[in-house]
Amino acid sequence: MKRHLIVGRFGTTDRIAVPAADGEFLSRLEFVAAKKRLEHGIGDALDDLAKLGVFPSEIGVDLLVLAAHIQAADTKISRSTESQDGWTREIRLVVPVSDTNRWNSTTGLIERLLNFLTGDRWTVGFRARPPGFEQTVSDKPAQLIPPSFDSFALFSGGMDSLIGAIDSLGQNQIPLLISHAGDGATSDAQTKIFKVLKASYAQSNFNRLRIWMDFRGWSVRGVESEKTTRGRSFLFVATGVFAGSGMANNFRLRVPENGLIALNVPLDPLRLGAFSTRTTHPFYLARWNELLQALGISGLIDNPYWDKTKGEMAEQCTNPALLRTLVPKSMSCASPTKGRWLGLGTQHCGFCLPCLIRRAALRGSDQTKYSLPDLTARTLDTRHAQGRQVRSFQFAIERIARKPALAALLIHKPGSLSDESPARQTAIADVYRRGLAEVSALLTNVTTAPS
Repeated sequence: MKRHLIVGRFGTTDRIAVPAADGEFLSRLEFVAAKKRLEHGIGDALDDLAKLGVFPSEIGVDLLVLAAHIQAADTKISRSTESQDGWTREIRLVVPVSDTNRWNSTTGLIERLLNFLTGDRWTVGFRARPPGFEQTVSDKPAQLIPPSFDSFALFSGGMDSLIGAIDSLGQNQIPLLISHAGDGATSDAQTKIFKVLKASYAQSNFNRLRIWMDFRGWSVRGVESEKTTRGRSFLFVATGVFAGSGMANNFRLRVPENGLIALNVPLDPLRLGAFSTRTTHPFYLARWNELLQALGISGLIDNPYWDKTKGEMAEQCTNPALLRTLVPKSMSCASPTKGRWLGLGTQHCGFCLPCLIRRAALRGSDQTKYSLPDLTARTLDTRHAQGRQVRSFQFAIERIARKPALAALLIHKPGSLSDESPARQTAIADVYRRGLAEVSALLTNVTTAPS
């Protein structure tokens, strides 16, 4: 096991020494290649926003630089070789920022947020940007007409973000949709859906910011990359806040996710590690809002569907006809390339947790192509992926069927709900029960067993 230190550097003239502590392995992450332009997609994002009349604050840029450090560390440091327990890594970041006093006051909060999100042990420190980088955002030109956006929304290419976009547009909002260009299947879904939305709501001035943050030219020497991406949502949310910091008034960043996934109660005692994401958990979003307040950023991050199942989101969508057209283009699968091993194209597997929740929500109207098209065709082997997730759901469904009141206790397992009122905690337990009931209806006549 190694303890890793990632030090951000703004160009070759940035000679501020950051020594590694005993036992730390230091890696430098370069942010400037030439002409003081920020790399890793940040400069491109600034250019794209400027074309839309949005000019983020320097604190907003700092946040995206911090997110780049986190994304690089999370994806380039292997859990299997760099941790004692096969999961928990020790990572320290030193990030160049525009206002060290403001950022230093947030270190404890950021570390708490990241430890909760990824399950690692993070230490975060800040230093001043080197001379010449006091300003990274172009001066805002005099404008007669300010940007028309009245909200921001994460737009991943999945079914929930699709419903969120349709609902915003159906309510006559003008959102700026925030995307991260990830794998090919996800990026393809984002592009296809956005194109149809633009045609369907041609009178609206909504638009999209799509950031491509890539580290293919950088690695931690002697260390393999990491396949799990628990830290990805920090980048996703940070990009939305980065854009929102350029608005004159308070902004709202919507993070659309059904309540069952957002809470993500472990389905069985073995559902640990990479299988239990916390990207939209109420505790995580509450810490983000606390961070915005500490940084002086006037925005609010919320999940408008925290009390809805995925099926309820679909049923209550403001434009059901458009949703039916676009759902097959959306991508929910946790690993859409699995089908290649079966000689199939990139598509939904049909048996991972997100696929099962999607199938349950769309029962009777699902036009999605799945690698495993019929869950009832044969007994699913619980020693392999096709049966393992189904059996986990069956375990959770059976447990709640025996003791419905247990839901009020289980909702606290993924993380603290201390920010939520008693009434809201009751509603969270109820959406957990209803979400399991949706999946239970899907799994009727589905059998699992170890082969």
